[in-house]
Amino acid sequence: MAESSASACYGIDIGGTKIELVACDTALQVSWRKRIATPQGDYAGFLRAVETLAADADAALGQAAHAIGIALPGVRDRRSGHQLSANVPAITGQCVARDLQERLQRPLHFGNDLQCFALSEAHGGAADGYASMFGAILGTGAGGGYCVQGRLIGGFNGLAGEWGHWSVPANLLQRHGLPLLDCGCGLRGCVERYVSGSGVAMIERHLGGSAANASDVIALAEAGDARARQALDIHRDLLGHSFAALILALDPHVIVLGGGLSQYAPLYEQLPAAIAAHLFAGVQVPQIVPPRFGDAGGARGAALLACQPTFS
Repeated sequence: MAESSASACYGIDIGGTKIELVACDTALQVSWRKRIATPQGDYAGFLRAVETLAADADAALGQAAHAIGIALPGVRDRRSGHQLSANVPAITGQCVARDLQERLQRPLHFGNDLQCFALSEAHGGAADGYASMFGAILGTGAGGGYCVQGRLIGGFNGLAGEWGHWSVPANLLQRHGLPLLDCGCGLRGCVERYVSGSGVAMIERHLGGSAANASDVIALAEAGDARARQALDIHRDLLGHSFAALILALDPHVIVLGGGLSQYAPLYEQLPAAIAAHLFAGVQVPQIVPPRFGDAGGARGAALLACQPTFS
C-alpha cells in the first residue's frame, strides 16, 4: 500500500454535518476515504477531529500525504485570516488556516467548499472540456464557483462565485408578494434566502403551507397540491432571474447544479425557459447539467488543489 500511495495527497471537505477525507494519487484515483461527524460548537474539538482524520489516513496508507487540500465553508478575511462560516459556527472568528497548519505540518491548500465543488466538476466531471463553467450549489444555502479553462477563479477576496449573496430585485419580490428577508451574511434580500432548498420551503410557508423542507414541497406538488406547485413556480422564476444575472456577468459555457435541489429532475427541463424570460433577445442559455460526483465533489476538488495546485 505504501508504494502505491507514494504520491498520495488528501482532500478534506468540511461541512456543517460531516467532514470527509479522500486520499488520491495525482490522477485523482481514490485509494482511501473516511467520513466523520463535524464537531459543533467546539473549536478545539474541530481541530482535533481534522488532525485525527489525517493521522488515520496516514496510518492506513503507511505514510503521510505530501500535501492536503482543505475545502472550508464560508469565507476567510485575507487580511486577518479569520474565518466566517454559518454552517460551522465553531470556526467563525478563528484563524483556521494557521491553526490547521500548526497541527498538520505539511503543505496545505485552502479553498471554499463551493469552489472546490466547481473545480471537481471542471476536471473529469460534468463540465470537463468546457472553456468555462459555473458550479451552482442549491442546498441549505446557495453559492458556487467559477472555472475558466479548468482553473478556479477565486478573485481579490476569494469570493468569486458567491452569487447567493446578490440581491433579489424589489420588483420580483413585489410580483410574488414576498417579504424582504434578512440574511445570515448581514445583508438583506439575498438570493440564497429565496432560491436555496430552504428558500423553497420558506416560499411555501409564506403562501400558507407548513412544509419543513424542499422535499416536502416537491412531494406535495407531485401529489397535486396547488399551493406547493405555486411555490415551485415562484422559486423557478426567482432562480431563473438569478441565473440570467449570472449569465450576463460571467457568461459560462455550462452551469452544473449541486446540492439537494440538483436531484430534482424537472429543473433541468424547466430552467432554460425561466432563465430566458429574464434575458434580452439573442442571448443563449448555456447547458444546465447535473453533477457527476454529487456530494463527493467537495473532497475531490480539495484533493485536486493539493495534487495539482496550479489549478487553484
